[in-house]
Amino acid sequence: MNYRGALRKMKVTLQADGRVGYHLPLGEDSRVPLVDWLGHSLTLVYQGEIHCIHCGRKTSKSFNQGYCFPCFRKLARCDRCIVKPELCHHDQGTCREPEWARANCFQPHVVYLANASDLKVGITRKSQLPTRWIDQGATQALPILEVTSRYLAGLVEVVMKRHVSDRTHWQRMLKGEAEPLDLSAERDRLLDQCRDAIQAAANGFGPHAIRVLSDARALSIRYPILEYPNKVKAFNFDKQDEVGGALRGIKGQYLIFDQGVVNVRKFAGYEVVLKA
Repeated sequence: MNYRGALRKMKVTLQADGRVGYHLPLGEDSRVPLVDWLGHSLTLVYQGEIHCIHCGRKTSKSFNQGYCFPCFRKLARCDRCIVKPELCHHDQGTCREPEWARANCFQPHVVYLANASDLKVGITRKSQLPTRWIDQGATQALPILEVTSRYLAGLVEVVMKRHVSDRTHWQRMLKGEAEPLDLSAERDRLLDQCRDAIQAAANGFGPHAIRVLSDARALSIRYPILEYPNKVKAFNFDKQDEVGGALRGIKGQYLIFDQGVVNVRKFAGYEVVLKA
């Protein structure tokens, strides 16, 4: 059975028991139910073409996980303030896409703790939960604060990452499940350490700009894994046209094969044939 199309970030669903389901979009019409293929052989064959995931333009090189260079330069979602929200420059009148920013950045955001490779702090738009946690490969996650904008979330994250990392060690995440943590206790400890600095960061945003999610419960997430790799070798379509093997698991945005792993999101826009 063959499917052909441009790769896109895998679509995820979280079931009531914490299990994650995955579908791989290929082009506009196909969604391959990947969990059904666990234990079977899958091959992805790169066809030598990349199309921008925004404008569809054919490009010789992908930027920022799927964009052509003109889109990379002009789109707000590719600006450095997406990675570092504390650098937001919307109030200076220099935002690349003010309407996009109002629809995406000036919306409720959540500051959270997650456990993927170890404890980390992160932020995301409220509407992106729990997808954001799944994309990072977190096995546990807990929302701790709700704020009124991405900029404010970034300021709070800067305060908190003085005490907790804001990064996931992707290779460690792919080698197994992180040691379980008491995220509620970690939340209480972190908020106690950062209380004054958070209040200082929120000055000027109004009295209801930050809300502590004291009643939130930690979420446990289970990924479709038959076997974790002992060593993590990353496949790269820029260096090899064909990747795959026996599908041993799926975690984050990675397909885990018996001979290596591939980050599907990294190669968004790459035209491939999937042979199942």
